[in-house]
Amino acid sequence: MEQKTLLIIKPDGVRRGLVGEVLRRIEAKGLRIVKLKMLRLRRECAERLYDIHKGKEFFEDLVSFMTSGPIVAAIVEGDNAVNVVRTLIGPTDGRKAPPGTIRGDYALSIKENIVHAADSAERAEYEISVVFSVDCSIED
Repeated sequence: MEQKTLLIIKPDGVRRGLVGEVLRRIEAKGLRIVKLKMLRLRRECAERLYDIHKGKEFFEDLVSFMTSGPIVAAIVEGDNAVNVVRTLIGPTDGRKAPPGTIRGDYALSIKENIVHAADSAERAEYEISVVFSVDCSIED
């Protein structure tokens, strides 16, 4: 089934120069990048992006981290895109992610885990609407 999902290369991935490698892996898997942008995420948008974690002990750290530098956001399309991207990136804790996954190969910690991806088609639609809205980017 053709799907659309959101993939974000987090500030640590951008800082470490891994944007090209992450995007290469997405395309090598046969998925299409249909929209791409680099931005500094506004705090309010990071809070909306991670609204499902509001109230959890790591929420503030996560929002601060996601607004600490530029991110690269991509809308990715393809057959079963949500699950394919989730498999490619590996589990959230990069220390437990298997080699060959993006997080398994590059993540330094549970926080600095290179990428974010939507976990369902419904969540992807919501997250795309947040990250690609005109008011989410801080102009440098």
